[in-house]
Amino acid sequence: MMRLHLLGVNGPFPASGGATSGYLVEAEGQLFQFDLGAGVLSRLTSVCPPEDLSALFLSHWHFDHTSDLLPLIYRLQACGRTLPVYAPADPASAIRRLAEEAGCFSLQTIAPGDQLSFNPVKILVGDARHPVPAVGFRVECGSHSLGYTGDTNTLPSLAAFYRGVDLLLADGLFPAESWAENKPHLSAALAASLADEAQAGQLVLTHLNPLIPPAALLREARERFSAVRLAEAGMVISL
Repeated sequence: MMRLHLLGVNGPFPASGGATSGYLVEAEGQLFQFDLGAGVLSRLTSVCPPEDLSALFLSHWHFDHTSDLLPLIYRLQACGRTLPVYAPADPASAIRRLAEEAGCFSLQTIAPGDQLSFNPVKILVGDARHPVPAVGFRVECGSHSLGYTGDTNTLPSLAAFYRGVDLLLADGLFPAESWAENKPHLSAALAASLADEAQAGQLVLTHLNPLIPPAALLREARERFSAVRLAEAGMVISL
């Protein structure tokens, strides 16, 4: 069994009292954190001690996915712990440079096509299309699987990578009228089309911009894929 904790669901900035991207996956006694945006560290700490994570995975180095690495440095230093971090290369990222210098992260570079084993959990790294180097993830444990797109726009390879996942956690920031081919994110409708093409069991729309009414996103997504809901901070989904 896997359990997904939605700790932060906004982007690129938090709603009042909210947090940007951050998702915790429990599987077979292991704890995997995906992204650690603004406000996520406090919420993670309410679920488990951050130093007890099996690993931290970063989809990319934009601030709304990584900014809470900075206070996490102090926590890890106070505990005398080193945390494994898996993230794409990005020489332009100031936060990556700080993480490399901190001494409390074991930083390993990942790229699409990589497969990581945390027996019996497998984490596969997929492609994403964003203005900076970015990846998505597929987590498999026994007969259960979930996908997390990170931040992406359309890519022909996405549906095959997420094929048959029980749950797809997808970037669906834009309403259809605001989306364009050169934008950094999918629209809610395109996220729904991806879930349909991938034959996902259910879709959770995330990376919700506080200035965009979520009801419109949900309505547009449901026109293409019925098993969809909006991400809500504090939501826990069992697979």
